[in-house]
Amino acid sequence: MGRVLTIEGGGRRWWVSVGLLGLLFVLLALVVPLAIVVQRSLDAGFENFADALGSASFIRSLGNTAQLAISTTICSAVIGYPYAYAMARSGRTMSRILMTALMLSFWTSLLVRSYAWQVILNDTGLVNELLQAIGVIEEPLQLIRTPAATLIGMTHILVPFTILAIYAQLRGISPDLAMAARGLGATRTRAFWSVTFPLSMPGLAAGSLLVFVLTLGYYVTPQLLGGAGNPVIGQSIVEQTNTLLNTGVGSAMAVLLLVIVIVILGVAARFLGLGRVLGIATERSTR
Repeated sequence: MGRVLTIEGGGRRWWVSVGLLGLLFVLLALVVPLAIVVQRSLDAGFENFADALGSASFIRSLGNTAQLAISTTICSAVIGYPYAYAMARSGRTMSRILMTALMLSFWTSLLVRSYAWQVILNDTGLVNELLQAIGVIEEPLQLIRTPAATLIGMTHILVPFTILAIYAQLRGISPDLAMAARGLGATRTRAFWSVTFPLSMPGLAAGSLLVFVLTLGYYVTPQLLGGAGNPVIGQSIVEQTNTLLNTGVGSAMAVLLLVIVIVILGVAARFLGLGRVLGIATERSTR
């Protein structure tokens, strides 16, 4: 009995040690850099925040970022839901094929995927060459360096998050519920909209919220596909720190972005039941 207690005590200490190492990593990798950014943003009091909020380019980048985040979230939901539904309701072989294709996209570097869209959308890219070859256009279309190109790239990169969240929720919904509705006289379409879709809303909400928040901080894809004509917040921060060498204002912009994300998550937690939504999605994904 004493030996069992000793083993249990040793195992508990081991897990405590692992937890402390994880806490130390979070402290060094997240808290310390964040504290440095906050400290630099306050070097001149609140003057850096006043300069940031008074910058027309920063305000414009806020609007561009909000528009991009909303558009990416909507496109990811529209594309992701049918894909997730097909994965959840198709046979084992087809479900594995769809999951493999999704994981290949998910595991490919976002830099590689962004450059791939550059190759496809530029003036000598596949789209323009194909349209010219079949005689639809005579001169190349301006597809790259546009908001549409940025939206396409962002949707391609972030839609797997939406798919996985919806798929995890759909797996926990028994097909027998829709079959029972059809047995009571509902059509296949009505059974889906009355039974399956409402029950899958937590997964859709979790995936959409995740995509929206992630879009707010993206820099690489908007820079490669959108250019400087339609800057987002990330590009404004890089411009202040790397080009204008104004780290105080750049840090203030980063802190403002962090505040925006915290407010969004707070609103979601208060009015959308964020904890319940994410908890349900996490529980389904572990089954």
